[in-house]
Amino acid sequence: MKTADTTQSDPDFAGLIVRCAPKGKIDVLVALIRPFPPRSRPKVTIAASGGGTLSIEGSLAAAGAAVLLPDEVSAFAAGKWQSTASLSVVVRESDSEIKGLVALNGLREAYNSLLANCGQ
Repeated sequence: MKTADTTQSDPDFAGLIVRCAPKGKIDVLVALIRPFPPRSRPKVTIAASGGGTLSIEGSLAAAGAAVLLPDEVSAFAAGKWQSTASLSVVVRESDSEIKGLVALNGLREAYNSLLANCGQ
């Protein structure tokens, strides 16, 4: 988990989670303090500090306190994000918006360790 930069994030933004998923895959989630309602489909916009923006729809995990991002986001964690200093994240659901900033130092090592150990 990469925790939020608290000086540049909303109080309800906790950080970014990269974890093992079934079948040796890697999941990427946005961790929140305040959960969303169970059937929410939050819109997530992620901007890399080196350029490039990704807008996707997430699904809820962990009783609404985490937003599971689609599988294609794992490709960014496996590639471009490993050479990016930070990510700016905005999660929108209905009239609610939660913003945060996450530094990505150490992501390459953490990702490679997960990849080597997932599915074992």
